[in-house]
Amino acid sequence: MRGQEGTSASHGHTAVTKGKAKPASAGVHTLSRDCDRVGKVLSRIGDKWTVLVVMLLSRGPRRFSELKREIGGVSQRMLTLTLRGLERDGLVERTVYATTPPRVDYALTPLGHSLREPAESLGDWAFAYLDAIERARQTFDDRAGADAAGAERAVSRVVRTETRPLARPTKSGD
Repeated sequence: MRGQEGTSASHGHTAVTKGKAKPASAGVHTLSRDCDRVGKVLSRIGDKWTVLVVMLLSRGPRRFSELKREIGGVSQRMLTLTLRGLERDGLVERTVYATTPPRVDYALTPLGHSLREPAESLGDWAFAYLDAIERARQTFDDRAGADAAGAERAVSRVVRTETRPLARPTKSGD
């Protein structure tokens, strides 16, 4: 498959190059693997709970109960999974203090702090365009509802015409 100058496409992937396009088979395995790896990272950092946790932890360390209370709406299980995933990815550090009861704090690592600015930008963008997005959703839903209602009426007409009782046959001798 031939792409524009500086690109080549193969199996749903586009490889951007400088100058001439690479042959379609060049780098497909590496590109495919990289797309998978980037997809996993984006899945983690694009999660709504991750963005909220990063925004809160950017203000300083928090205990689990503080995070849960400040986020609101997140279940204990989901917050636990989010924090574990962030810790696994090196974005959050979990510190356990040997007190009674044990105290656990969560804080951003240097890598986690590097995510702060993009996460805040994403959050700021969401707040700035929230009303516009809600209007667009409502317009879409209204249009989809009208389309569905029109389709339902059309199906109803077809069903009525196909289920009309047939006229009784008459005897030829009457």
